[in-house]
Amino acid sequence: MAFRYTDLVHATKNFSDKLGGGGFGSVYKGVLSDSTCIAVKRLDGVSQGEKQFRAEVSSIGLIQHINIVKLIGFCCEGDKRLLVYEHMINGSLDSLLFKKSSGNDVVLNWNTRYQITLGVARGLSYLHQSCRECIIHCDIKPENILVDASFLPKVADFGLAALVGRNCSRVLTTFRGTAGYLAPEWLSGVAITPKIDVYSFGMVLLEVISGSRNSPETYNTSGSYYVKYFPIQAIDKLHEGDVRSLVDPQLHGDFNLAEAERLCKVAFWCIQDNEFDRPTMGEVVRILEGLQDTSMPPIPRLLAAMMQEGDAPSSMLSCRC
Repeated sequence: MAFRYTDLVHATKNFSDKLGGGGFGSVYKGVLSDSTCIAVKRLDGVSQGEKQFRAEVSSIGLIQHINIVKLIGFCCEGDKRLLVYEHMINGSLDSLLFKKSSGNDVVLNWNTRYQITLGVARGLSYLHQSCRECIIHCDIKPENILVDASFLPKVADFGLAALVGRNCSRVLTTFRGTAGYLAPEWLSGVAITPKIDVYSFGMVLLEVISGSRNSPETYNTSGSYYVKYFPIQAIDKLHEGDVRSLVDPQLHGDFNLAEAERLCKVAFWCIQDNEFDRPTMGEVVRILEGLQDTSMPPIPRLLAAMMQEGDAPSSMLSCRC
């Protein structure tokens, strides 16, 4: 549906209720004349805004899937580029996952976390394997996973997405994505495959398990700086058979250990250095559904190198400055 700019100004009360923002623009809450709640993304910058606008409309404009956010319409008047989405009342996964429990803040229970990961996996599997053209999202992270009133997850923000024809397996594209979720092949400049989304999904899984960012935390010990990186700790504990210690302490032990082990194994298969060692998202779905077994993953080479760096313990990366 094509919207007039004045209609969106009215619906958002002149863009007064901001839901969030990013490198390409901001998102505002609005209400249409039929009382439908919407989220309006107003893109900034003539060049980048146009690129993201075209990428989102072309990639998800015709997609209908329960785990993909619905694009209701758009506005294209002069230099104004706006996208209109269904509004997700529970916001993005990062806002639910990383806020600390205090007062009335709700901690995501284990079953909700597991169902969210399964829903995201199904959405990505659909994009990679069931669309007319394979769609590579290129920026899977908690901020781009929205959650509705029933905690149903929906993959969102396709501004960096790349389309790959069904007769192709790779596509050359400019470097994109978010640090911390980027597959190693991005750095080599080779043509990418859907396996970059698989890698990012694996990093998200580790954050869902721990309830914390994978990002390194720096400590100063006797004049040396040490960086604690959760994936290193996690692969160690997985191989030791101690997954229990990796699960978000805010759950107070109320979780399914078998499912936690399954998520952890899937996560490390997804972040293997070699893309050919990673599963497809279809295989991930079958594993999470309990329809397919998975073996113990090897330690990714990059993590192994980090574990051996300096004199730090195996769960720490020495980073003397």
